[in-house]
Amino acid sequence: MPIETAAPAPPRLFPLHALAAGLDFERYFRWRRARAGDPFYVRFPGFGAVLFTGTPDGARELFRAQANLLEPPRPNPIEPLVGPASLILTSGARHRRDRTLLAPAFHGARIRAYGELIEAATLDEIDGGATSWRPGTRIDSRAVARSITLRVIMEAVFGVRAGERRIAYTAAITEFLTAFSGPLLLAPALRRGAFGRAPWDRFVVAREHLDRLIQADLAERKGTARQDDSDILGLLLSTRYDDGTAPTDAELGDQLRTLLVAGHETTATSLVWALYHLHRAPEALRRLRAELGAAGDSPTDLAGLPYLDAVCQETLRLHPPVPIVLRRVTEPVTLRGVRVPAGDTMGLALPLLHSDPDTWVDAARFRPERFLDRRYGPFELAPYGGGHRRCVGASLADYELRIVLATLLRRVRLALPSRYARGRAPLSVPHNIATGPHRSIPFDVVE
Repeated sequence: MPIETAAPAPPRLFPLHALAAGLDFERYFRWRRARAGDPFYVRFPGFGAVLFTGTPDGARELFRAQANLLEPPRPNPIEPLVGPASLILTSGARHRRDRTLLAPAFHGARIRAYGELIEAATLDEIDGGATSWRPGTRIDSRAVARSITLRVIMEAVFGVRAGERRIAYTAAITEFLTAFSGPLLLAPALRRGAFGRAPWDRFVVAREHLDRLIQADLAERKGTARQDDSDILGLLLSTRYDDGTAPTDAELGDQLRTLLVAGHETTATSLVWALYHLHRAPEALRRLRAELGAAGDSPTDLAGLPYLDAVCQETLRLHPPVPIVLRRVTEPVTLRGVRVPAGDTMGLALPLLHSDPDTWVDAARFRPERFLDRRYGPFELAPYGGGHRRCVGASLADYELRIVLATLLRRVRLALPSRYARGRAPLSVPHNIATGPHRSIPFDVVE
C-alpha cells in the first residue's frame, strides 16, 4: 500500500485564484506549486477542487491507474461542444467499445494515405485561399492555420473537397466554434438562454445547424459506405461493434463533431506556435530549411525528417494543445501520497511536467536539438495525454503538423514583425477545446 501524506490545503479566496488562472494559466500553476509543493489543489468554477501533479512520477501514477477506477470529470466544460457520446467523455466498457470503433481510422497506413491530402490543402491555401500570400503582405497566422486544418479535417472525415458542401461546412464549423466563447467554456452558469439573445442561444443555434449537416451526410452515405472508403465517415458507417450492432446516428454525430473540433483547433494552434518559435530562432529555421531542401518531395519523406520531428516535438512540449489531463476517480486512490476520495478529481499539469528541471535542461528555451540528443518517455512528454485515454487521433495530428509546416516553409518565406520577433511570447488562453495565443500572431510574407 502506498504511504499516505496529509492533503495540501485547497486555495482560499477562490474568485481571485480563478481570475489569476484565467489571466495567465501557466504562471498560475507554477505559482501554486511553488507555494504548496507537489501535488497541489486548484479550484475551477462549477467544478470543485482538483489535486494536480506536474512530475514524471505523478504522471506515471495517473496514467497507470486502473482504467475501471477512472472516468472523465463531470460536469465537463467541453460537453456542449462534443456531446455526451463523445469518446472524450465516455468511460468503462463504453469507452473501450467506442475506442475500438474509432481506432482503425488512425492506423499507420490510413494516416500515411492522408499525406497528399494534407499537402494539397496547404498549397490550396497558399495559392487560392482567402489570404493573399504576395510578398509584402501580412497574414494572420491563426486564420491561415485554421483554414488549412479545417480543409484537411473536412476531407479526411467527410470527403468534402470543394463546392457548396465545403462552403456550407466551413461556415457552420466556424460559427459553431466561434459561438462557444471562453466565458461559456469556463463558467457553466452562463449556459442559459435569454429569449434567443444570450451567447448560449447563439451557440445552440450554431450547433443545431452543424448537426443538421452531419446528419444529412449520415443519411446520404448509409448503405453505400465501405471500410475501404478514403474518408473516416465511410469507415465508421461500415464498422460494427463486436456484438454486430452499429452506433446510432446521434452517437456517430457526437464522434464526428468531436473529430471536427479536436482535429481542427489543436493542430492549428500547434502550427502557429511552431512558426512563431522558428522565426524567433534563426539558426533552428536555417537548419530546418536545409533539411527540407535536401529531402524528397513525397509527404512520407518529409514526415520522417529528424530535425522536423524535433521541431514539432519541442513545440508540443512548450505548448501542449490541451494543457491539463483530468481523471475523476470512482474509488479512493492515492496521487503522490495524497488520498483522492471517490468522486474527486486528480489532474496532470503538462506545462509543469514539460518543464520539470530533473528532465528538461533550460526548459523555457525553444531548443529542438534536445530531441536529437535523447528520447523521452511517456511520463516525461505527454502532449496528447497518456494511458488508456491518450488521444486516439494523436498520430494524425503529429503527421499533419509535420506535413503542413514543411510545405509552408518550402513554399514561402515569412518574417515576424519586430514586436513579436523580440518581445515576450503571447500568453496562452483557452480557445474552445485547446489553448493558444491570446491574440493572433501576424507574419509578413517576404517571398
